[in-house]
Amino acid sequence: MSERENILGRIREALQTKAPLPGPHQARGTVMPAVPAIRKWLPPVGTSAEEQTVLFAQNAADLKADFQLFASADELKTALVKVRDAEKWRRIASHGGVLSDFACQALGLPVVLTDRSYHVQEMEQCDVAITECDLLVAQTGGVVVTSRSAGGRALSVLPPHHVVIARRDQLVADLPAAFSRLQQKYAPDYPSMISFITGPSRTGDIERILVLGAHGPKRLTVFCL
Repeated sequence: MSERENILGRIREALQTKAPLPGPHQARGTVMPAVPAIRKWLPPVGTSAEEQTVLFAQNAADLKADFQLFASADELKTALVKVRDAEKWRRIASHGGVLSDFACQALGLPVVLTDRSYHVQEMEQCDVAITECDLLVAQTGGVVVTSRSAGGRALSVLPPHHVVIARRDQLVADLPAAFSRLQQKYAPDYPSMISFITGPSRTGDIERILVLGAHGPKRLTVFCL
């Protein structure tokens, strides 16, 4: 039997096996581990909000993301203007929201809003996307966005710089806590897109050299109030 026939034979055999329905699958009579038991296998995250904030900052830095924590809206405005001037932003892509509206007003630049009618060409000309988010995960240094919280799908992947505006109460300890919060917020009507963003877009396919921005934003900035 040739290798080709061997591969095709395995495909035919696999097609005869009925695929299981989505969801947890454990052997009959067994019980899935509770969340406290699962957390024993995960890296420690600390018990206080301060410890988890420090951990998030460390993990975000390891992922090549910029994280800044502010005590007031004025500090946030100053930081936004500083980045705007340093990168010479000319046009913003964003969506309607309390934090995103504040950021756009502070920057004073033309804005393309994804929750209104817009042209793709306008989005492609934007220097930065400013979005809100659902959660920050201390355990991974990642940002959780959905199609509802972040103005659809395009904002987090198309512009070269993605700026996330978050609140302190959106920081959670770990992935089990993140999934629990998403379930509490959205179940049973989940958004069409839920994304865990761990740093800017990257690839290491060519000679294992890390390249940022290959398939999405080259920069990820998280500003937290």
